[in-house]
Amino acid sequence: CYLFSRSGENYVDGKIKNLSKGNTEIVAEYIQECVDVDLFKVETEKEYSNNYIECIEEAKQEIQQDSRPKLKKYLSDISEYDNIVVAGACWWGTYPMSIFSELEGLDFRGKNVFSIMTHEGSGFGSSKQSLMIFCKGGNVMNGLAIHGAEVQESKKMIQKWAEENLK
Repeated sequence: CYLFSRSGENYVDGKIKNLSKGNTEIVAEYIQECVDVDLFKVETEKEYSNNYIECIEEAKQEIQQDSRPKLKKYLSDISEYDNIVVAGACWWGTYPMSIFSELEGLDFRGKNVFSIMTHEGSGFGSSKQSLMIFCKGGNVMNGLAIHGAEVQESKKMIQKWAEENLK
């Protein structure tokens, strides 16, 4: 499971709240509890601002420039996996650009690729279309969009989805 999750100031249920752990990371941990998955946290070399407003402006600029932020570490081989979960928050209608920094160097031929998107109202945005572009040769499957404010109450639903799709 590739995941990008952001702690600190986040927009949750109409308010800016300080989160000790990002919603996407919580979702990934729920999945890991019920299905044996490896987690790979996508982390940028240059950290995003802890200030929510500044962070979303940084994200917007990355999208406008089609940036590929440098990551602290990269995976180079996913050959041992049949199912790949790409989990992230919906930033301006898609994944954070750091996710694409990781994905575009991998071989997805024959892999099932699942989108998990945490959001505050935009659902999947264009994440599925993005996966079709960046995960060439992979089978983009039905994923899961979770309202960030409801992550804590969604554990059973998330784990049911994982058991049905990832086992």
